[in-house]
Amino acid sequence: MSSTLGSSIGKKLLMSLSGLFLIMFLLVHLTVNSFLLIPDGGEFFNAGAHFMATTPAIRVIEPLLAIGFLIHILYGIKLTLENRKARGSARYASGKKTTGVTWASQNMLVLGITIGAFLVLHIAHFWVKMKLTGDPLLEHTTITIGGVETEVENAYALVNHTFSYLWIVIVYVVAAVGLAIHLSHGFWSAFQTIGFSNQIWRKRLTVLGNIFAFVIGFGFSIIPVLQYLFYQG
Repeated sequence: MSSTLGSSIGKKLLMSLSGLFLIMFLLVHLTVNSFLLIPDGGEFFNAGAHFMATTPAIRVIEPLLAIGFLIHILYGIKLTLENRKARGSARYASGKKTTGVTWASQNMLVLGITIGAFLVLHIAHFWVKMKLTGDPLLEHTTITIGGVETEVENAYALVNHTFSYLWIVIVYVVAAVGLAIHLSHGFWSAFQTIGFSNQIWRKRLTVLGNIFAFVIGFGFSIIPVLQYLFYQG
């Protein structure tokens, strides 16, 4: 088992499975974030954030998510370095770029490192404050959940305040575009690694991957932009 996971195929399989796990997380995360655009003063978003913070299953998934990120990042770097070492100077022998290879697939490491750097910033902005240090903006507020008045942290106030800074909005938009480019290759590549490798499914997954990448990139871009333009004050 350990020899299989240590092989090139095993590493690619771990990369693919962790990537698909993170793709599911992105869908959930974008869904909750979309509540920020409901013009109710943040009540629905606060309800969603409260659910994510207090549901036992989510607490179990959180450490798994962290492990998934670490596996994906570490194995991504390891595979890229091993592939470059294996090719050696052959990469530069012809002086021409490889045909049929997208820019995203050639720059997955750079894109991954960029997304990782953004992730650190994102965690500092929100997770650290919500889970560890606290913040005055998180002062409890009362919302109605299922007809019952419930006291929750005002996560909306923290997010809304964070997106009042233009430079932060720009960073989030750039990161979302980078994530979309990363997904445009990573989506179909992950499915191909686990067995969907025939030409028919490759074409279908490429189209689905591009659509998914656009939805994720556009969604994570437009939310901070609209928060900055229309939800301040």
